[in-house]
Amino acid sequence: MANRLKHEASPYLLQHAENPVDWYPWGEEALARARAEDKPIFLSIGYSSCHWCHVMARESFDDMRVAAFLNAHFISIKVDREERPDIDRVYMSALQALTGSGGWPLSVFLTPDGKPFYGGTYFPANARYGMPSFMEVLRTIQRAWRERRQELEAGGTQLVETLRKHMAPGRLAECLGRRGDSDEALLQEAGNTLVEGVDRLHGGWGNGPKFPHPMTLEFLMRRFLVSGDHDLLVSVRTTLDAMARGGIYDQLGGGFHRYAVDDHWVVPHFEKMLYDNALLARVYLHAWQMTDEPLYRLIVEETLDYVLREMMAPEGGFYATQDADAAGQEGGYYLWTAFEVDALLDEDAPLFSAVYRVSEQGNFEGKNILTLEGDLEQRQALEGARQLLLEARRRRPQPAVDKKVLASWNGLMIAALAEAGKALMRPDYLLAADDAATFVLEAMRGEDGRLKHAWKEGVAWVEGYLEDYTHMAEGLLALYETTFEARWYTAARALMDIVLERFAASTGFYDTSADHETLFVRPRELEDNAVPSGNAMAALVLARLATLAQEPRYEAVARESVATVRPLMAEYPLGFSQWLIALDYLAAPPVEIAIAGEPDAEDTRTLLDVGAGGYAPHRVLAVGGSHSAEVPLLAGKEPVDHAAAAYVCSGATCHPPVTEPDRLRELIS
Repeated sequence: MANRLKHEASPYLLQHAENPVDWYPWGEEALARARAEDKPIFLSIGYSSCHWCHVMARESFDDMRVAAFLNAHFISIKVDREERPDIDRVYMSALQALTGSGGWPLSVFLTPDGKPFYGGTYFPANARYGMPSFMEVLRTIQRAWRERRQELEAGGTQLVETLRKHMAPGRLAECLGRRGDSDEALLQEAGNTLVEGVDRLHGGWGNGPKFPHPMTLEFLMRRFLVSGDHDLLVSVRTTLDAMARGGIYDQLGGGFHRYAVDDHWVVPHFEKMLYDNALLARVYLHAWQMTDEPLYRLIVEETLDYVLREMMAPEGGFYATQDADAAGQEGGYYLWTAFEVDALLDEDAPLFSAVYRVSEQGNFEGKNILTLEGDLEQRQALEGARQLLLEARRRRPQPAVDKKVLASWNGLMIAALAEAGKALMRPDYLLAADDAATFVLEAMRGEDGRLKHAWKEGVAWVEGYLEDYTHMAEGLLALYETTFEARWYTAARALMDIVLERFAASTGFYDTSADHETLFVRPRELEDNAVPSGNAMAALVLARLATLAQEPRYEAVARESVATVRPLMAEYPLGFSQWLIALDYLAAPPVEIAIAGEPDAEDTRTLLDVGAGGYAPHRVLAVGGSHSAEVPLLAGKEPVDHAAAAYVCSGATCHPPVTEPDRLRELIS
């Protein structure tokens, strides 16, 4: 019998609609019932592609005995963290304060008025590995609520007050104190810290689980452009090479899994997230532009081809995630036995097994996660074998795709596709970026210009969060700087004006708008997580927009935000890499290039080939003819003697317009 989740749009909530647990979606109905019946709340937060969420559902939420106990003694609420990142952020902070760690599924117990007093992540059906069973936890909480309620409520109240202070604007940075060193000194120190911490053998940071940290890789590449310190580039290349060869990368179908559980990238957590593939495709693209390494270009194209093939909605946007499990088996879709490889490939099997490390014993539960041992030439020679395995794999039960479209993650993918389409001369990528941007702006934006966070099957819901606006604006600016259609600039500026109006804190921004649902604390995430911090992205986008819009107010807000977080960047560069990217951009005046000419004219294109060439993150580019007055950087810029002309400025220095590509190259070199 279906529960109250049956009418929800979220695929994750719908996965639990047949549980015997009397689940409520988050909302006033559930909270009012908890208050009316004076019962504690069991809050369970997860997402559709989460393996351990599926395990706990099978073991506990489908169990009639567990469900009966929950239904009798608790009000149970289910939340999709991708649908409601604000709820996830607040209660994950609470769990981390309670236990020092976090993860999903997030299992938190609340007072009837929503204050957290106990929590954990996955609880097994039977006690093991030092963890109590879920039923033991439920009985203990129910008994404690009955016998020590005042103590639990007092603890919840104290925790809420602590979180309110911690999340107050500027609080953490103030605790660390302000730093008076120069921007360049701070950036150099952060780069050195990251280089010292990198795994010199396998790349990346830390031991298993090991995450890709794309924002950190992006920062190190930008610093290399400025400083020329080859240790920065070596750290990036070691990491990119190891990931491209590891099991975290789908060696057959392209695209990256979420993270690796080991320190050398072999065994992944098998879910695929849109944001990882957007961010990593962009990092590999920039690395290819810097190094001309063919493997990096191959990874970019295979990753984006995977996204277009398996994650693109017919309407134009991109789906959120692809599950780790297929037919109830974690990663089973991606695994191979030596027997299967031999049977499918015949005489090619020995070479394939050597190049992709296929063995009888396997490297994961008796089967093989493919990893690349050979060189690029061997890989290309085995392309036919790869296609045979890929076709065989497609006949297996497919991992489920969460078909909701999220504005923020689509913004990241739009940026990757736009830049790759231009750099790799792939018009299909540019078309996909255009389609996705058009879809989000038409299907997920109201008449008042405000975004919705999520969309599925014709319905857009949940008011947009800070990261929806900032990440979409980033994607739109990337699309403008590859197509030079002024509508993308105009849309990006309109979104950031809403950010300034509705999300502003005393410094920086809140994650939710002024009229969003009120939780016990208004979340304000400064640190990067799997995606860039919305606050840090706001600073970078405003700084770039300030140049295109010739609007000093945008730059002032960006600088004020960055100044507040300077101590955190220096102390924790791995977690504040997007802020370091913003500071790196602001540390010196960008190179402004305004090309006056029709974008499709031959003389304009010859200048554009120089102005838009390579990886140049400290450069801002605008192109347009006489009709492009809506981009202020182009104002007053005219062709010279009927020929397209490039106007170059940096800081207070502007050069006379040039019409020859070689002269433009001299000015920007």
